[in-house]
Amino acid sequence: MKFLKTLLLLALTALSLGAQAQEATIRKNLADRLPNLPAIDEISKTPMPGVFEVRINQSDIFYTDADGNYLIQGVLIDTRARVNLTEQRLDKLTAIAFKDLPLKDAFTLVRGNGKRKMAVFEDPNCGYCKRLHQEFAKLDNVTVHVFLIPVLGPDSAEKSRRVWCARDKARTYSDWMVNNQPPPAATCDTAAIERNSQLASKHGIKGTPTMIFVNDARVPGYITAERIETMLK
Repeated sequence: MKFLKTLLLLALTALSLGAQAQEATIRKNLADRLPNLPAIDEISKTPMPGVFEVRINQSDIFYTDADGNYLIQGVLIDTRARVNLTEQRLDKLTAIAFKDLPLKDAFTLVRGNGKRKMAVFEDPNCGYCKRLHQEFAKLDNVTVHVFLIPVLGPDSAEKSRRVWCARDKARTYSDWMVNNQPPPAATCDTAAIERNSQLASKHGIKGTPTMIFVNDARVPGYITAERIETMLK
């Protein structure tokens, strides 16, 4: 029994060393041949024989062969299980738990008793975000934590700053999003907005609106009040 355990340990060690050598080869060849490729975060095997995942920029995924001779950007699908493996992997990489959201960097819109909770990442110049606020008006007993991420240009950054620095953030933002009343000039420490942008980038939030619900479900884009009610339940 002891002999078998020793053989197993040696086999596992050999496999580990082989995997490390293979990863080193892929890293070296890709770095030498594609000098503009960002630093590689991780290389891992995929279920497809001979194909490896190359992850960069936290959540950008490419695929390569065992020697780094080819680099593929695309979607890997398991046809037997009918599963989009790339999408599944991205969901895992970019997942964000509602309980981990830094709520101090958001302000709240409260309707009714505010018992039900959700969060949304928005740009004040986002047309679909404004449509979403029309749907929020149809909801009751909900608290919406709003994270401002100015992704649509300099004016978005200016409006975000004015909203964040307003005495009544929620009212100022609602006046703009619902009634098209521009937020008045205001200044303050806006480090929270920058942190929001970094948080969005880390978790692959590239478009607005993007909603996060208490069960950690993530919904990008505009949806109706009826759909929001379903998610809240």
